[in-house]
Amino acid sequence: MNIAIGADHAGFALKQEIAAALRAAGHNVMDQGTDSTASTDYPDYAEAVGQAVANGAAERGILVCSTGVGMVMAANKVPGVRAALAVNPEEVQLTRQHNDANVLALGAKYTGAADANQYVKLFLETPFEGGRHQRRVDKISQIEKR
Repeated sequence: MNIAIGADHAGFALKQEIAAALRAAGHNVMDQGTDSTASTDYPDYAEAVGQAVANGAAERGILVCSTGVGMVMAANKVPGVRAALAVNPEEVQLTRQHNDANVLALGAKYTGAADANQYVKLFLETPFEGGRHQRRVDKISQIEKR
């Protein structure tokens, strides 16, 4: 799977660990930055990952900042992106099953590498259920067009 990944300075270290685990699992990782712990602006990376997902270059996206909240807010401004914050395993599964989320955000301040890699694995392996949920996802797309 092609996966775009990005982080600001606060998420850099966790991004590196997630990217290594993804590569080890055989995924193609498209690193959108940042490349250090020097202060940066999270919306730049949220947009880059969001655009990669929206234009089809990546099938899914992973974002990391201090809390994950800023990344979700910024990524969801990109039409076609349905970004969700990873809080616990059940919510990660539900955001895939019910919302067809295509970008997952993590908060490095609250999520260790083991949990982050578990969330990412669930995010990549959990299918969208469709059915009644498709109607709701379609309504999200309609909001983007207004």
